[in-house]
Amino acid sequence: MAVVIAHRGASGYLPEHTLAAKRLAFEMGADYLEQDIVASRDGELLVLHDVHLDRISNVAEKYPERCREDGRYYARDFDLDEIRQLSAWERMRADGTAVYPDRYPVRSGDFGIPTLAEELALVRELNEAHGRDVGVYPEIKRPAWHKEEGVDIAPLLLAELRTAGYEGKDDPVFVQCFDAGEVRRLRLELDCPFRLVQLIGNNSWLESATDYDALRTPEGIAEVAAVADGIGPHLSHLVDVENVDGIPTVTDLATLARDNELVLHPYTFRADDVPPGFATFDDLVQFFVQEVGVDGLFTDFPDRVVSLLKV
Repeated sequence: MAVVIAHRGASGYLPEHTLAAKRLAFEMGADYLEQDIVASRDGELLVLHDVHLDRISNVAEKYPERCREDGRYYARDFDLDEIRQLSAWERMRADGTAVYPDRYPVRSGDFGIPTLAEELALVRELNEAHGRDVGVYPEIKRPAWHKEEGVDIAPLLLAELRTAGYEGKDDPVFVQCFDAGEVRRLRLELDCPFRLVQLIGNNSWLESATDYDALRTPEGIAEVAAVADGIGPHLSHLVDVENVDGIPTVTDLATLARDNELVLHPYTFRADDVPPGFATFDDLVQFFVQEVGVDGLFTDFPDRVVSLLKV
């Protein structure tokens, strides 16, 4: 059965990456909780979806003079003590409207931005209290950018995981990254003992210098398999709807992953953002489990996926 990975926690119900969202995702039965990792000015690892603070917090109100020339507020420009003064919100667009208007109301709630250490402690406490073994799934965000900013977060992440008691591939840990060079470095230079997942995006996102079109070829996937244990493609990379009269068909990427013995964990399954070709969220999940044959799913709605997988 495919594992359920809570993408930023139960973010279909509470602001993403808050400890409350992670606790709820645990209670909903998720098998893994995701942590996106960025660094503060004083080198603390934060659980935050990207390097900016302005669209998920009141940073512009709290520190109005601290934006950069592009008008954005960067977590790297703030010490942990300053970040603890912020209120975290549901994600907004640049104009202040909600990205997902039917979710938790923006600019509301009493939530903070957690550190990785705090979240790992929460997972350990919940597992001990409930007799479960829910895993963690940290993502190293924009490692090349962080190095330009003067911090190398990959070894910091590995150290935090070891401090929390995780030791190797037998532990419920996946480390993921969009940057193919960093994934290779994790395995070959940093001797990462945990399972590695190469995330696959679109080149237009400018997520890293990686050529994702090349990565999805047989040669690219073979190179990934030499260092990683799995791939995390966008769900659109695994189905073709446009070229077959709107009827979803499975692309070659799933076969390439299986042929190279890579686990397949696509993202992101959202009940309020069902892609073309699928009538309902249930249809979407069932197609990827039964027809694509995925090993896991990143979702903002872990309760819905857990329920479907039990049927």
